[in-house]
Amino acid sequence: MADVFDPSKLNRRVRIERPVADTSLDGAGSGTWALVKEVWAEVQDTLPSRSEKLADGINVTARPARVRIRYRDDVASNMRLVLLRKKVPVRTMQIVSGPAELGTREGLEMMVEEYRPAGNLA
Repeated sequence: MADVFDPSKLNRRVRIERPVADTSLDGAGSGTWALVKEVWAEVQDTLPSRSEKLADGINVTARPARVRIRYRDDVASNMRLVLLRKKVPVRTMQIVSGPAELGTREGLEMMVEEYRPAGNLA
């Protein structure tokens, strides 16, 4: 049976952000992020067993999580989510799977992991 979207579990605040490319001549790879919307979400950390980690290629150090929000048609896989605690950013996560529609446009579910910018940053 398919998961049912339960709005009562939306107990965390997240910011949905979209990438904004830097169009300057020397700005390759140095874009910024723009706010799409701040919404309520359910954030469930995923703690896979060893067999799931190996079979699904999940990197536990990336802190994978499942996030559910009310349905929106403006969320895409190239966006990121910023988990807020008392309006302060505490965790930045990139969407790695989804977003998938729950029910009939009731909610969205996506898999996320810690956001790491591209490049050789230590």
